[in-house]
Order: sequence, then structure tokens, then C-alpha cells
Amino acid sequence: DMEFGTGALKITPGHDPNDFEIGQRHGLQIINVMNKDATMNENAGPYAGMDRFECRKKLWTDMEAAGLTIKVEPHTLQVPRSQRGGEVVEPMVSTQWFVKMKPLAEEGIKAVADGRIKIIPERFTKIYFNWLENIRDWCISRQLWWGHRIPVWYCADCGKMTVTREDPTECAHCHSPNIEQDPDVLDTWFSSGLWPFSTLGWPDDTPDLRRYYPTSVMETGYDILFFWVARMIMSGLHYTGQVPFHTVYLHGLIRDEHGRKMSKTAGNVIDPLEVMDNYGTDALRFTLLTGSTPGNDMNLSMDRIAANRNFCNKIWNATRFVVSNLGAAFDTDGASTWNLSGLTLPDRWILSRLNRVTAEATRLIDSYQFGEAGRQMYEFFWSEFADWYIEIAKIRLYGTDARAQATARRVLVYVLDRILRLLHPYIPFVTEAAWQHLPHEGDSLMIAQWPKPSAAMMDEQAEAEMGILIEMIRAIRNVRSEYGVEPGRKIAAQIAAGSYYEMVKKHLEIVATLARLDPNQVQLVETLEEKPAQAVSQVITGGIEIYLPLAGMVDLQAERDRLQKELAQLEKRLQGSQAKLANPNFVQKAPAEVVEQEREKLADLQVQVEKLRARLQMLG
Repeated sequence: DMEFGTGALKITPGHDPNDFEIGQRHGLQIINVMNKDATMNENAGPYAGMDRFECRKKLWTDMEAAGLTIKVEPHTLQVPRSQRGGEVVEPMVSTQWFVKMKPLAEEGIKAVADGRIKIIPERFTKIYFNWLENIRDWCISRQLWWGHRIPVWYCADCGKMTVTREDPTECAHCHSPNIEQDPDVLDTWFSSGLWPFSTLGWPDDTPDLRRYYPTSVMETGYDILFFWVARMIMSGLHYTGQVPFHTVYLHGLIRDEHGRKMSKTAGNVIDPLEVMDNYGTDALRFTLLTGSTPGNDMNLSMDRIAANRNFCNKIWNATRFVVSNLGAAFDTDGASTWNLSGLTLPDRWILSRLNRVTAEATRLIDSYQFGEAGRQMYEFFWSEFADWYIEIAKIRLYGTDARAQATARRVLVYVLDRILRLLHPYIPFVTEAAWQHLPHEGDSLMIAQWPKPSAAMMDEQAEAEMGILIEMIRAIRNVRSEYGVEPGRKIAAQIAAGSYYEMVKKHLEIVATLARLDPNQVQLVETLEEKPAQAVSQVITGGIEIYLPLAGMVDLQAERDRLQKELAQLEKRLQGSQAKLANPNFVQKAPAEVVEQEREKLADLQVQVEKLRARLQMLG
């Protein structure tokens, strides 16, 4: 900035990293004015022995007294502080151990460039290359108490260094016993970089090293791609001649529900041990797996963990229902002997959906899309198996047809067994406990065979037809909810099924049972010559028309009175919103987001008013 300052540049190569680089380029002398305890040394002249902060104050006072100061201006600076104690850190030049990185980095770049190592997500490959291509020599010595000691001993007599793997008793050069080990330790990332092979017995040629090195996948956070992953790759190639792993899977950081980084200072740290005590280990594990995508941060909330605890409870309760209705042992692996054409529509539908989810979840897991795979399994278990198939199966289980009961039990056990296998990597404890209650082969779900999708069981027609039945039931349920019909009351219906007449007729018991229709008051036809009056109508896929007579659902006069009262309240709110938006002071002076919220509110009120008016008109 040509407008900033005086144009004169103060250089302190001994106490600033940037100034050190400038000093190296220009051959400037490095002068250190501080001791390691942050007091001034002999190079500070009359200020020697003073504390650094006291020295700065005294220096300025002396400059003012000598008439050397011109003016005082505030400047914002980046002051480095200790992570633990918060003390101001003073950079200073010191003697350290370094590793020459360029030759190592070149090999690390080749390993990824030629495909021996794949980084997921791929966008981090470019970041990896950029870092290694601009790498600097690595300072590996640290002035800490804990860590691997640097294997260097200094001789007090000849002044030479002894470097050895075993602790020496004398100097390797002059054989003097007066030797002392370097007090520094290795950078933790240097030690960690050796982890893939040092844990397997290296440098010895052990059976574990031959069997497990290199490994397949390294899973870690993207924030330590440089600190750890790159250094494991370089160390592995240098010491063993092989890459340490073939795939690097990078997950994101876990932030709080507002997207803020967790820290003790902010007070937003979520203790996983407390979460596991309150919600269960499986709930936390499933939340982390399904809430993240490769390389992206996730916001973690207690509400999401609680919801997944409920999912774990759903798995347990569904298993308990199935087991309580078994009656006898079943072979969970006998699906290949089934006569699929002899199964009911709901049976063929749930088996088809199970196999599609199995195929898709397997594909997603193989491509490291763990979150999406878990979400699809969640939706299948809760929204299809538990909410629909189990409820439909109850019709046969509680009926008198023994053959139909047996088929329902067999399908229930088979589907539950397979979905427990799919969910096991995500929810290991609950699924293992549940699976142990099912008829099974083997000692543990953990070593049970992963399900394989069957093309023969995929049935598009069954999925389409079952989708229509579900849509019919949902449409009727929505009307019941909208009009406040008591859950136990069975109502009448007229259904014009068109080309789906035979299919709906065959499965009308399912619709009537789950939608709470009175079987004696259900009229099913292909087409209606005249649409019934005072009936709520619903039209769904395929042009199927459903009419629900209001007289059988509600007290017409009471409903009119209720709707008129609700309409009056809505119209009053609508007028208030219109008046606010018609006020120029509000529109011009209120924040833009507040005005937009009011406009959205007005639009929503208008829709509600129109719906109520239409319902009142239908009541007559």
C-alpha cells in the first residue's frame, strides 16, 4: 500500500518469519534479543534482563523522552497466542531439525497422479497437489516433554553427533562416554506418519506387515489431509516402497446446529459420552453417518439424534411384533424356493422394494456415499416396511386363513432379516440384538452374508399398483384429518376406479381397513354417472375418483358454524396483513426480509380463505 506508513521498512529477521525470509534473500544479520523465558538478552543493551512487555513500555518512554516520537496511531495486528495458556507467542530463530521434503513430495504426487491412490471427494486431489507442489522443508523437532525422542546424542568432548537406533553408551567418533541426547522430540505428525506400517512390526518383515500393508481405505477428516495423510503417503513410499493405502476417504467437520465450530470457549461442545448415555450409541452413530457427505461439514443437533433414537426404537418394536407373531421357526434364506406369482400384491411389492433398496444401498456404499445409503434404508424401513407392509400384514395375521398367515409371517421374517443386515454397519447394537431373536444361521449378524439383490424379485407392476393403493389410503386419511373425523369412526365412500377397477376390487379390504372405511358403505364402480352432492372429492393417479359423503363424517350444521367462525378469524388477519402492506411507511422503512415475510404471510392467508370458502360452499 503506497499510501500507508512512511515507506521505511523495519526488518527483524530474528523475530519474524516473513522478515527472516527477506533477511535470507538479502544476507542480513540475524540478531536475537530475547531469552527463552521471554526476557531480554545482552543484545538488548540497557534493557537486558527486563520482561518483554516491560521492555516495550520502557523503550517507548525513552523514545518520547529523547524526542524521537512523531505520533501515535492505532493499528490492528495479528498477535499469535498459545493455544493452551493464551500467552502471547514471540517468534525467534533457533536451531531445529528439518526434513528435506521436495524429493518425498515428488513421489507423493506421482502416487496420486498415476492412480495408485484415490482421494474422495475428488476435489481435494487438486488441493493435495497444490500443497505438495509448493511444499517447504519440514521442521520436525519440538520442544515438548511428550513424544518420540530425537535419536541424536552430542559428545561433550569432540562435539560431534552420534545418530543410532539403539541408545549408545559412548560417542561413535571419539568413544567418549560424555554424551547427552538431544532434548527435543519429533513432531507428532512425523510419528503419526509412520503409523500405517510401524504398528505392523516394521522395520521387521512380519506376517502382519505382509498381510495388512498396504491397507485399502484411510478414513479421516479433510482438515488433516496435509498434516497426516500426505505425510503417511510420503513416509510409506520412502520406507517401504509402497503406498500405505489405495483410497483416502475424507469426511467433514462436525459443527453445532447453527453451523459454528465447536469449542470450549464458545461453550457449544457436544460430549459424545453424554449423548450415548442419553440417546444410545447407535443413535449417535447413525446420525453421524447419515448426516454427512464426503468432504462437507455437518451441523449436529440434539433433535436429529433424538429422531434417530426413535428410529432405533422403531426397529426394536417392529422386530418384537414380528417375533411375537411367528409361532414357529422359519428359514430366512429360503426365498429362492418361493413361488412369486402365488404371493399377494403387498408381498411382491415389499420384496421388490427390498431388492431395489439392497441394490442401491450396496452401490452407494461401494462408492462411499454412506449418508445417502443410510437415508434410503431409513426411508424403506420406516415409511414402507413398518408404516405400510406390517399394517397390511396384520389383516392376514389376525385373520383365519392359515395359509395366508404363514405367507405373511415368512415375508415379514425374510424382509426384516435382510434390512437388519443392511442396517447393521450403521446401527450395530440394536440390529444385532434384534437379529438374535429371529430364526438365523451363524453366531452373529456381524459376520452374516451381505444381502444380494435379486432381479427376479423386482416387480415394477407390483410397485405401481401398490403405489395407487397407498395413494388412495393417504387421500382418505387426509380428508379425515382435515375434517376432524374421530379415528375410530368408519365412514362411507364412493370410488370410481376406471381401468384400475379389478385391481382395486381385489384389494379393497386393504383400503377399507387402513383408511377406516365401512365395508358395507363402500360403493366401487368403474365410472360414476353422477357425482354425489355434499361429498369431499379426491382424484389420484390414474384418474381414480374418491367421494366421501360429509353426512357420514361430520355434523353438517356444526361444521358450517365451525368453518364460518374460522373464516371470520382468517379474514380479519387477512385484512390486517393487507393494511400493513398498503402502508408506505412499513414497505419503505421495514427491513426487506420483514416485508417479504409479510407478503408470504398474505399469500398464505389468501389460500386458506379460498379453501374455507370452497368448503362452506360445498356444505350448502
